[in-house]
This record gives sequence, C-alpha cells and structure tokens, in this order.
Amino acid sequence: MSPEFLTSAFNIYLWVMIAVAVVVFVTLYFVKAGYGVFVSDKWGKTINNKVAWFLMEFPIFLAMIVIWLLSPHRFDIVPLVFLLVFEVHYFQRSIIFPWLMKGKASKMSLSVMFCGIAFNILNAVMQGYWIFFESYKCDYHAFGLSYQDTAWLWSPQFIIGLVIFLLGFYINLRSDYIIRHLRKSDEDTNHYLPEGFMFEYVTSANYLGELTEWLGFAILTWSLPGLVFFIWTFANLVPRADALYKRYKVDFGEIIERKKLKRVFPFVY
Repeated sequence: MSPEFLTSAFNIYLWVMIAVAVVVFVTLYFVKAGYGVFVSDKWGKTINNKVAWFLMEFPIFLAMIVIWLLSPHRFDIVPLVFLLVFEVHYFQRSIIFPWLMKGKASKMSLSVMFCGIAFNILNAVMQGYWIFFESYKCDYHAFGLSYQDTAWLWSPQFIIGLVIFLLGFYINLRSDYIIRHLRKSDEDTNHYLPEGFMFEYVTSANYLGELTEWLGFAILTWSLPGLVFFIWTFANLVPRADALYKRYKVDFGEIIERKKLKRVFPFVY
C-alpha cells in the first residue's frame, strides 16, 4: 500500500472515531456503564474490579511501547518525550492505581472491560501511529516546527500543554487518593460523597483531572489524534459525571445544594 493511501485511510479513521464519540456521548446520557456504583447484572458477568482495571488499561501501555519499538524514529527526542508523557499516565493507571483500590467485593462488568480494552488499543493506534509514523510521512509542521526539531520542546504549545497535562495529572492523583480513602477497609462496600480539594467544586474531580490531562496532551502534540482522544475522554466522562451527580443528589442532596457543587467543570457544569 502506498504512503498516500495509508495517510488517507488514517485520516478517515480519525473522523470515524470522532463520529463514534458523538454517538457514545449521547448514548451515555441514557445508559449507565456497568462499573463502580452502576455495576449491574444487565451488563453480564462481572470480574474483580482491580483485575478488570489492570486488564483494561495495561494493553494501551504495552501497545504504545510496541509501536515505539517498531518505529525507525524511536530515538528522536520529541516523539520520545511524547511517549514518556503518555506512558506516565498509563503506568500509574494500569500498574499502580488498580492495586491501591479498596473494596474486595467491587466488580466491573466484563463487557465494559472489553469495551475499554478495544478503545485503548484503537487509541494506541491513533496516538502511537501518528507520533512515530504518520507525522513523519506527511512532513507535519506546526508553528514552523516538526517533531524532528527539538525546538518543539520549548515551543509555546509544548510548554502550555505540558503544564496543563501535569496539572490534570495532579488533580487526578489527588482526587483518586481522596476517593480511595473514603472507605474504611476492603470490606467496606458503602458509597460516600468525596469532599475536599476540587471536590469542593465538583462531584467528579477525578474526571476533571483526566479531562485536563488529555486536553494538555492534545495541545503539547498539537495533533488531530490528540484532539480526538480528548473528544473521546469528554464523550465518556462528562455523561458519567452527570450520572454520578444525579446519584449523589439522591443520597447527599442537601450537601450538594449547600456547596453548590457542579458535575465536572467548576462553576459551569
């Protein structure tokens, strides 16, 4: 297959992913994915939550490494930095995060896990193939720079994007820490309203952190695949935040009203 055909096919793939994200965004306002507080038998068989998170998130961590190893540009500095930034998140999400979770009885539906695996592999293709193959083939430039130019690493888009990514990563980590320590022990299966830090403004501060991370990644790579990933993150997490907000209002409505909490974006939604 010619390079021109592969580039055309890749661009079609990106636009199809955007279209599917729109469908997912609408659908998730009516269907609650079967994990966490919304785990349900209607989603089919379930698996231990910790194992499910590892199996769901580790494939993208591994796939990005494989794509990197297959690339003739694997030792170019700028793409390598992009890879390290990306893998920091997924190392934490797949190797560390699942095993810190409390609640031995917590489950995730296998169907949800496999959907997550499928998206993560598709996303690895989007990000890894673009960074290590496609951007070179089409001689990609932004602001007069390319991924072959180390000056990218002190360009405005990289610095601003990296700051936003790190801010989101911190929000995500601290929010997960707060959520994790709501339960008193592994035997505790109750659900609590998180408080403190960004939870003083929104009920899903962990999702705010992840959205901020991938917005930063889209900016620092200044790429359509990076933007598509942010769109998918938005399509998946914003409806989820809405569902959680409504669930919290049933049990903690008075606190939510008193604090004027929003769903995921402080003071806005």
